[in-house]
Amino acid sequence: MADRPTYNSPNAVRRGTHVGGWREGDPVAARKFVDIGAVELERGGVLPSVRVAYESWGTLNAAGDNAVLIEHALTGDAHVDGPAAEGQPTPGWWDGLIGPGRYLDTDKWYVVASNVLGGCQGTTGPSSPAPDGTPWGSRFPFITIRDQVRVEALLADQLRITKFAAVVGGSMGGMRAIEWPIMYPDRVQSSVILASTAYATSDQIAWCAPQIAAIKSDPLWCGGDYYESGDAPTVGLGIARSIAHVTYRSEYELATRFGREAQPGEDPLGGGGRYAIESYLDHHRDKLVGRFDAGSYVVLTESMNSHDIGRGRGGLAAALAKVTAQLHIVAVNTDRLYPVRLSEELAKFAPKGKNDLTILDSPYGHDGFLIELDMIGAIIKNALGAD
Repeated sequence: MADRPTYNSPNAVRRGTHVGGWREGDPVAARKFVDIGAVELERGGVLPSVRVAYESWGTLNAAGDNAVLIEHALTGDAHVDGPAAEGQPTPGWWDGLIGPGRYLDTDKWYVVASNVLGGCQGTTGPSSPAPDGTPWGSRFPFITIRDQVRVEALLADQLRITKFAAVVGGSMGGMRAIEWPIMYPDRVQSSVILASTAYATSDQIAWCAPQIAAIKSDPLWCGGDYYESGDAPTVGLGIARSIAHVTYRSEYELATRFGREAQPGEDPLGGGGRYAIESYLDHHRDKLVGRFDAGSYVVLTESMNSHDIGRGRGGLAAALAKVTAQLHIVAVNTDRLYPVRLSEELAKFAPKGKNDLTILDSPYGHDGFLIELDMIGAIIKNALGAD
């Protein structure tokens, strides 16, 4: 059996456990926290006490309507912009987007990003303490994208935000960005939906299935109750990440960047070595298991599978008929996980005159929405300027 990947975070050393993500007692870095109380869930049940971790930039105006909400993807968090710090192992995932004179100009906009419900960077999730003081683990309830949006709306209430000038998100964040103007049409002026979809397709659910199976098949999964065991299902999480990462990049990029080259100093032709592409996947595997929690990965992946704006609303067209916000829909031409046709379908059924579609030309596949900062920044800036 291959050596089990280990966590490099100071949290793991201090606690003697391999659970990734932020935990109570860790350095807070730029996080702020709001307790929003009990939350009723779409599929039944109640989370009795929910805490939300968020970051913010700029100043909210007196009317509470100069706010922009940034929605992170599956393994992202509230740290959109800024350096790594103690308690925050990575720089901002859109570093350079937010600040005075930048695409999201904080002299004008109050920008907010929260860690999603079910996450592992300070918002209530399976690694968080349940009412009995022990981690939720397997007891954490099933949550949907709509539950996550409801929690964000409660956060906005606490922050006295009356209306978002824009809700911006990609991938899983794009799912929330399209749910927002449906659930709260009076609270959203525009929505920027990047590399996302109106519903999880069978292809996307199929790609998620082996990822969840890899985590749950790890002997250290313990049915989801590993948080106090001193270890975690890092091998399963690493395999899940490797599967997912292939879908995030384009075949063209991988072919031109790596080809069939061997990893320098290694022999993959019977010598036990790796191809360069395998080393690349191992690198991203190790980065993730050092900062993310397997329980959150499962919870959030299942919430993505639940995504369907037409569910219980009479279908796609009926759901979108409720939208009064301007929808700015962006697809990446090389995205093989969220192909262009899904953005085209969303634009087709959205109210006429209330949407526009941009096809981003990028070799990076799905991850183009994260990598092409200048292209995405210009789209966000133009969306805000048009409203």
